[in-house]
Amino acid sequence: MSVIQPAPDDRRRVIDESGEVVDGAEVPDLSDDQLVEMYEHLRLARRFDERAVSLQRQGRMGTYPPLSGQEGAQVGSAFALDEEDWIFPSYREHATLEIRGVPLERVLLYWMGTERGSRMPEGANVFTPAVPIATQIPHAVGAAWASTLRDEEDRAFLCYFGDGATSEGDFHEGMNFAGVFDVPAIMFCNNNQWAISVPRERQTASATLAQKATAYGFEGVQVDGMDPLAVYQETRRAVRKAKDPDSVEPKPGAEEIGSARRPTFIEAVQYRFGAHTTADDPSVYRDEDEVERWKELDPIPRMESFLREHGLLDDERIDAIDARIEDRVAEAIETAEAVERPDPEEIFAHVYADMPRRLEEQLAYLERLRANHGDDALLE
Repeated sequence: MSVIQPAPDDRRRVIDESGEVVDGAEVPDLSDDQLVEMYEHLRLARRFDERAVSLQRQGRMGTYPPLSGQEGAQVGSAFALDEEDWIFPSYREHATLEIRGVPLERVLLYWMGTERGSRMPEGANVFTPAVPIATQIPHAVGAAWASTLRDEEDRAFLCYFGDGATSEGDFHEGMNFAGVFDVPAIMFCNNNQWAISVPRERQTASATLAQKATAYGFEGVQVDGMDPLAVYQETRRAVRKAKDPDSVEPKPGAEEIGSARRPTFIEAVQYRFGAHTTADDPSVYRDEDEVERWKELDPIPRMESFLREHGLLDDERIDAIDARIEDRVAEAIETAEAVERPDPEEIFAHVYADMPRRLEEQLAYLERLRANHGDDALLE
């Protein structure tokens, strides 16, 4: 390892599970209002997740990927971005999308099967969520390289993916390209310990995922993904390095940082409390004791304890936050469910600019089935 880089297995933390600042850590330079706002987004994400799972269980929405447990990584990283930066999400970044300006009802519409849920708001700088594993990584790296070639204003391009994505070829191709061409990309791995039913130790023999960046010639850092302040701190540092490496403060013992490459790989170590998606049964492949151990690191109570300790939060303020959250989530659900459900033909309409012959044939076959049997028979 270069002396100007932290070791990949030196996991960064700011607050521990009880909300206390760990020895030697510095609290990020955020205002009191920003810290409380971050907490509100954590609680909003959790409540939205609970309601979304409930909607799916009631048959009011299709398959949905829960995020509970991963709020700290999503909120902390999103807060670290500048307005002009871009994100390339996978399929679980509901909290990040909301912070970047994507309405909650649009997130719901996406999982209700409506193509309107894929239309990101103008100016949000959010790429369409990717359900296929790791396919968004080359897209993010390519966009970052294009921005550099066009000599546009400084932008960082943050790409989210899970630990399972590190087993895909797209991950390695994207990492290699980022290192060779020094693109302003942040490769953000949500290591939630399980790639559906495959545990982290079966993904790779590497001691950490962060150390994979070393092979591609740039920095990898491991952070406590359930510590939103630590995630913010390391993501903010990566954003500054992506735009101006000379602006990044060196770590203790380092004489300079200017030779550091522009990309950064962040491994956010965390845990998925719920199922991979609502079509999954995690009790088949993991023990409840494991889940309970990780819940002791829940990002929401540890952030709440930190804020209470510093006099920024009390019961009255939390009640007000919860009331706002309930109203926002209820309104999002009402708005999404008021949208007319898509016609089955839309399955074929948005795959290609011009529908190829094979899809025309499939569409014609679907129309014949509907005409002969009716929709009710097909949905049984």
